[in-house]
Amino acid sequence: MKKIFMMMMAVMFSLIIGFSSCNSCGKSQVAPADSTVVDSAAIDSAVVDSTIDEAVFVVENIVSTDRQSMYLNYGGDYRWFETCILMKDFLDSEDCDGTIAGLSNVFQVVREEGKTADVHVILYAHTPDTTSVEVKEGFWVEDMPLNNEAIKVTFKQAYDKMMQANCPKPHSKHCVLRKQVGPVDANPQYIFGNTHAQVYVDAITGAVSTDNPAFPKEKGFKMPLGEWP
Repeated sequence: MKKIFMMMMAVMFSLIIGFSSCNSCGKSQVAPADSTVVDSAAIDSAVVDSTIDEAVFVVENIVSTDRQSMYLNYGGDYRWFETCILMKDFLDSEDCDGTIAGLSNVFQVVREEGKTADVHVILYAHTPDTTSVEVKEGFWVEDMPLNNEAIKVTFKQAYDKMMQANCPKPHSKHCVLRKQVGPVDANPQYIFGNTHAQVYVDAITGAVSTDNPAFPKEKGFKMPLGEWP
């Protein structure tokens, strides 16, 4: 959960502070069983066309644009694993209104090399006026693909539900949309928070909880040591 996470943080930091690629729950270790394959030349010849209009810097628009770019570059056989959102202000501050400072999307493809295949993680990082794309060798684990999930709740709706909920707000600027692999098959969640506290908003039903649906405490499950969603 830490390997690609650190790289994504560095990339997003460089975009926001100076410029050159969110908070993520990044991970890279073991390939998921349903990895798919793209043309072996696709990654080397990829053309990125993911300019984001500042006037429409909306999570759903950016996800759609990046997915279109993935389709154009690699075809339909890719996996979308996470959308990581960095807000301008801390969730527990009076100034926080959900304004987005940056966003990253995490995808994975498999490229054929003769009789073998190489797995690549593609990271798109955006601010309202910059876009960067990184392609890294490695596997993305601990998430289920979001491609075919019926996500009905927008980020703005999830943010509003989280802020209206009767629970402490984490001292964090981060949110990640993911479907975490766990002992319980839970819906995708918007997860607001950090290692100390999280608020979960179901991306399909809109239900709000401070308990991880993939590791429900009432059933005796605990998050793996040292991790946060």
